[in-house]
Amino acid sequence: MTLGLEKGYTGNLIEKSLVIKFIQNYQDHLIKDKNIMLSVSLSECTIILSGQEEPHLNLNFINYPKFPLEETVLKSEIENMTKSLMSEFQQNRVIIEYLDETVMLEKSFETDPRIKLNFSSR
Repeated sequence: MTLGLEKGYTGNLIEKSLVIKFIQNYQDHLIKDKNIMLSVSLSECTIILSGQEEPHLNLNFINYPKFPLEETVLKSEIENMTKSLMSEFQQNRVIIEYLDETVMLEKSFETDPRIKLNFSSR
């Protein structure tokens, strides 16, 4: 899953440390409420599409063998955390790439205005 580091399409950057703190708090509640350990690997990346060049965080969720989850539970919890991250950091759209499918979570059809949508000049 990739999480944009801009609030909406404003250009206002989100600090990586805030995302990490949010994830850790989310994990603490998940452990307390459901006894679920959802491990996350986080790295920095840049998403590029046409005129868009936006810093992102790439989150990889690990079905840690010490605390294995069934696939349906794992996917459900990944999607729940993703929705919470989207809400907290004002993201319109997030893509989750599983090994067997790609899921898009979306609040609206709005797109980043930097992406050139008119390709008629080709």
